[in-house]
Amino acid sequence: MKRLHDPRWFLILMFLGVIAIVPLVQVMKEVRQGSGVRALEIFAQAPTSENLRSYEHNLEKANWFAHWTRPWLHFAQFRWLKDGAEKVVIGHSGWYFYKPGLNYMLARREIQERANKTNDPVTAIVHFRDQLAAHGIQLIVMPAPNKESIYPDRVSSRAESLHGVMAPGTRELLTALRAANVEVIDLFNVFGEAREQSAPGSHTPLYLAQDTHWSPAGVALAAKNAARRLTELGWIQPGSVEYAERPAPVQRYGDLVRMMQAPQIERSLKPETVPTVQVIRCDTNQPYKDEAEAEILVLGDSFMRVYQHDEPNAAGFIAHLAKELKQPLMSLVNDGGGSTLVREELAARPVFLQNKKVLLWEFVERDIGLGLKGWQRTPLPPPPAKSALVQGSAQVIALR
Repeated sequence: MKRLHDPRWFLILMFLGVIAIVPLVQVMKEVRQGSGVRALEIFAQAPTSENLRSYEHNLEKANWFAHWTRPWLHFAQFRWLKDGAEKVVIGHSGWYFYKPGLNYMLARREIQERANKTNDPVTAIVHFRDQLAAHGIQLIVMPAPNKESIYPDRVSSRAESLHGVMAPGTRELLTALRAANVEVIDLFNVFGEAREQSAPGSHTPLYLAQDTHWSPAGVALAAKNAARRLTELGWIQPGSVEYAERPAPVQRYGDLVRMMQAPQIERSLKPETVPTVQVIRCDTNQPYKDEAEAEILVLGDSFMRVYQHDEPNAAGFIAHLAKELKQPLMSLVNDGGGSTLVREELAARPVFLQNKKVLLWEFVERDIGLGLKGWQRTPLPPPPAKSALVQGSAQVIALR
């Protein structure tokens, strides 16, 4: 009888009760909904490994208890354990980082190669460069540094003396591209110098604390350096279109906050105030817009989308590069698809290449080792006959 008065017995009985009640309530809910008892679906198909995985996935997807408790568990991990769950690493001073980006930085090269069989970025980039050359278009590549590459000191206080770390895979890529005579805009060096040259306590962050993407300061610095490199090469001459800037600050929760998938976490934090700057065309007093007949085509991922196609609009890299070059651009953006998907989209819409002199291709650093679909060689259609140029230009205008 003494054992029954032991508080550990109460916890054991409560735990066993939860184990028994959860599946019972789940069955009752499914019967009431008329959807059938999902636990019995295992008897309706052959017990192959594929069917068993599908069965397990369906059970987890339909589990009301898991859906109810998961956000609270994520909140508890965040609040008490400083754990950002599957995708987020909690840094210090309110900074968060994307775990796959850190994994890319820290993983050994052979592990990355095993994880991605099509991971040969140099071959894919050189192949793309040569295809564009057949169209009379110059290629310049601009990898966007991972946030943790520029701010390793915000990941951990043990790295507080570091103002930039380049992953071995990134260093190898930049070296190989230069050896292959592929033009590269090196933002790693540019951003690192900006940190080093700032007076103590005066540095304006180049990335957002709650987000994977660069800040308005990072956007402006990247655009200035891209414009300077294009004009230094003599590929582009500054145009005659005048643009002005207009402050358009926004408040937003970063994508890293949303990745933790817990409304409780969002409610416990304040949205980040982002001092975005909109680009306005002086002759129309309207926010910047792409133009189909532009000489420059920009390909990219969410680093090209942020502030440009979401709030406040016309305040991202594309608009600021247009301001620096005094001419409108054309752009094609695919979130998360900077390595291969955006090139596939271009191959399916070759009319975007009409009248172009330069293609600036941005992709985030982590895609060097972890890009969706790897780095596939994506064939572009051959250059069109001259008789098709007028029709092609009309199609581009219709697309925009």
